[in-house]
Amino acid sequence: MPFAIRIHEHGGPEVLRWEEFDPGPPAAHEVRIRHTAIGVNFTDVYSRTGLYPGALPGGVGAEAAGVIEAIGRKVTGFRIGDRVMYMAAPPRAYCEVNTIAADRVLKIPRGIDDEIAAAGLLKGLTAQYLLRRTYRVKAGDTLLVTAAAGGMGLILGQWASHLGARAIGITSTQAKARLARRHGYDKVLIGIEDMAARVRKLTRGEGVDVVYDSVGKDTFFESLDSLRLMGMMVSYGNASGVAPAVSPGELQKRGSLFLTRPTGIHYFSRREWLVQGAREFFKLVQQGTIRVEVKQRYRLADAAQAHRDLEARRTVGSSVLIP
Repeated sequence: MPFAIRIHEHGGPEVLRWEEFDPGPPAAHEVRIRHTAIGVNFTDVYSRTGLYPGALPGGVGAEAAGVIEAIGRKVTGFRIGDRVMYMAAPPRAYCEVNTIAADRVLKIPRGIDDEIAAAGLLKGLTAQYLLRRTYRVKAGDTLLVTAAAGGMGLILGQWASHLGARAIGITSTQAKARLARRHGYDKVLIGIEDMAARVRKLTRGEGVDVVYDSVGKDTFFESLDSLRLMGMMVSYGNASGVAPAVSPGELQKRGSLFLTRPTGIHYFSRREWLVQGAREFFKLVQQGTIRVEVKQRYRLADAAQAHRDLEARRTVGSSVLIP
C-alpha cells in the first residue's frame, strides 16, 4: 500500500504523519497518478495549521507531477504512461500515489522535467493571474514584491522584467537580494523596517503602481503606504500571519487605493482558464525567459523538515518533495 503525509490535528510540523494511505482506484472521471515530484508552498503550511481549514484526518499539498497509472472509464484525452501535473483541491498532494479529477490534470509540456513541473505549476499559475489578470502589468509600470527571493518572488521578478516593468523587491538578507537581482529585480531592499519610506525614495515620492504582498500581517500597512494614488494592493499570502481588517476609509485617505485578495481557486475554476494560464507560463519557461529555481529537495517522508525550513525562512527559490 502506498504512503502519504496525513494530518489528524492542526498544529506545527510535528503533526505531519507518514502513514499508509490508499487513495483507491480512479472513479469514472478521475486518473490515478504515481508521483515523481511534489511542490512545497506556504499554502501547505496554512493547511497544516488550520488557517485554511479542512476536514480531519486529511492531506496536505497543492501540486505534484507524475505518471498516470490508471484511468477512469469516462476519461478522454489521457493515456496510461502520460507525464502529467496538477493542482489539488482539497489539498492532498503529499503522497506517493493520488487519484485526481481528470479536468484538473495537465500534460507536462515537452522539455519540462518533473521537478520543474511540480515546483512551477502553482507558482506559475499564481504569477499568471497576478500579473496578467488581477492587475495587468504593462511596460513602464513599477511594482513592489515582498519575499522577492522565494519561489513565487523569483518568478514574479522575471516575468515583470519580461513585460517591461520595473520591479522592486523586499528580502531579508544580502544573499537573497543578490539572487533576486539576478531574477529581474531593478532594486532590492533588505528588511521591512520603514519599507514604504524607502520605496517612495526609489520612486521619487510617487509610490508604485501595484504591490504584490505575500507576507500579510507584518507588511500590510507598509505595502498600502508604498502605493501611488489609485494604486492597487494585491494581498495574496499570510506568511507572517493574517493581514489585519481594514476600513474602506483607510483606502480613501491613502489615495483612493484598490485592495484585492485573489485566489487561484476562482481564477482557474474553469478548465479553459487553467489550460490557458499553464500554456502561457510554461511557454516562457520553455523559451528560457523564466527559470524555475529548485533549490531544496527533501524525501517525501521528511516533509516536516521542509516545513520547518520554509517557516524559518531558510529556503530560497522553490522546494520539492521526492517520493
